[in-house]
Order: sequence, then C-alpha cells, then structure tokens
Amino acid sequence: MYKEVQKFLGPAWTDFQRCFAESLRTDIPLLEKVNRFILEHGGKKLRPTFTLLIAQALGAPCDERVVSCAAASELLHTATLLHDDVADESTVRRGAPTVMALYTPSTAVLVGDFWLSRAMDLIIDHPDKRVLHAFSKCLGDLARGEMLQLERAEKGDTTEEDYRRIIYCKTTSLFEAAMVSAAYSAGAGEAEIAACRSYACHIGQAFQMMDDILDYSPELAIGKPTGQDIMEKKITLPLLCLLAKVPAALARKLRRRMRKPDAELVEEIFSLVRQYDALSDARRVLEEEIRQATEALAPLPASEAKNYLEKMAGLMAVRTA
Repeated sequence: MYKEVQKFLGPAWTDFQRCFAESLRTDIPLLEKVNRFILEHGGKKLRPTFTLLIAQALGAPCDERVVSCAAASELLHTATLLHDDVADESTVRRGAPTVMALYTPSTAVLVGDFWLSRAMDLIIDHPDKRVLHAFSKCLGDLARGEMLQLERAEKGDTTEEDYRRIIYCKTTSLFEAAMVSAAYSAGAGEAEIAACRSYACHIGQAFQMMDDILDYSPELAIGKPTGQDIMEKKITLPLLCLLAKVPAALARKLRRRMRKPDAELVEEIFSLVRQYDALSDARRVLEEEIRQATEALAPLPASEAKNYLEKMAGLMAVRTA
C-alpha cells in the first residue's frame, strides 16, 4: 500500500527524496558513513507520505514549502529514534543494530542532533511562521512525554489519561506537525486546518496504540521483540485494558510489581491478557481512533488523495516488519 501511495504522489515523492538526501550532505566521513547506514535501514517514511497527501487533498501543489515540511518530519522522526535508542539502551531496530550499538551512545546522540538541526534548517525560513511553531511545539512535546512516562513508570500509577497524553506527546505530536504544516503551506482555511489536525491526532494515537498492542502479540511475529514495554515499566493500552477487568486487588498487585518487572511478570501478564481477552478491548479502542480519523476528513473535498488518506487510516490497524 505504501509503495502504491508513493507512486501516486509521483514527482512530489521524488522531490521529497531529493530534499531529504540533500539535507544530509556533509564533508565529515564518519557522519556520512553513519548517515548512509541509517538510510540503508530506513522505515516506510510514513510521516512525509501524510504531509504530501494532505497537501494534495487540499488541492495544493507540493511545492518547496510542502516538500521541506515533509523532509523535516522524517529528519525529526529519525533524530528521535536515535535519541530513544540511547535512552532505552536499545541494540536492535528494524532487524539491524542501532547506531548506538554499532558505534557508541555519544555517536547516536550527536548524529541525532545533526538530523534535528537539518530538520530545523529546512523550516526556519518558511514564509508561514505557524509551521516553525508547529515543529517547535512538537520538540517540546517529545521531551514532556518522555519525562511524564519516566515519572509514571517509577510510580506504576499510569492512568488511561496519562497514557493518552504520553503517546500524544511522544508519537502523535510529530504526525500533527507533519500534517498541519502541510495545511498551513497549502493556505488552507480554518475548517480545513482543524480537519487535518483532528485526522493527524487520531492517526498518531492509533499508530502508537497498534505498536503497543504488538508488544503483547508474539504470535504476529513481525520481527520486533515482545514484552519490552513491561520490562521498561511502561503501562500501555493492553495492560490498562487488563487492569480494568481484573479484580481490584490483583490490579493493585500488578501495578506494584510493574515497578520492578522481570521475565516472570511478563509471562504472568501475557497469560492474564489472554485469559481476560484484553487485546480485544485494546483493539476496539484502536478501531475507534481509526473511525474518528476517517470521519475527520469530511470537510475536505473529494479526491484521490483523500481516498488514500482514508485507506491509510485503515492501515494503522495493520503492521508489517
């Protein structure tokens, strides 16, 4: 599906790839080597895909302003992954060693800083200052989300409200910046901007919810380890759904044990999730986010790009390696 959408985007996608690659040029051999490694093990470039689709759905050309926003969203996303791998001490991502593992944590942080600086360079001169504000807000949200997650993890008291705020800050905020910046660049009206923002927010929440569901789904085997969230003391959607169903005393016990998780706790929680069918509840929450994302597109005019946005919403409930 992603390849189909990128083919539909045609010249706009080509322009994005050119802008993205050019922004990473450097005369420092080590930085060039690490950049090349990252690019060889890149993801689906989901955020810039949404940026370009939003612009087209609004009937605007994917000019330099839009393309710069698309490239900035991918640069910023990659920078956060590099920094996250250091914070989480992750050694593998997408089936390959992380930069931290292959080189050093300092290398990963510094390369992440470089990618972040390149993202900001692309948008700092954007004629609509709301674009710079959108990405600046996103950077603040990313930090706030990490700190809130750390605070709640130590206490083991994450609520659904906390969870939604954490995933908004850590994941959704960048989807929002990627798509709202496209709407600003396209000269959209207030109603259209609000529609794009709502769509982006539901898409981002759904994307992270699916990621969290996968962490409890070893049977899906898409190449990612499972049970990592429990080991990192993260109370996410599947566990919240379980805690809402088990007896109160057991819920309190599980929260206490989440402060010092181990492999035994992972197995116990996985067993309880199956016993109480908590993943079905989690999926219903996810599907509601997808429904609201699709509904949010109503103010946009009918177009092939809008059709693809609707299809992309459905893909948030599917994940492949």
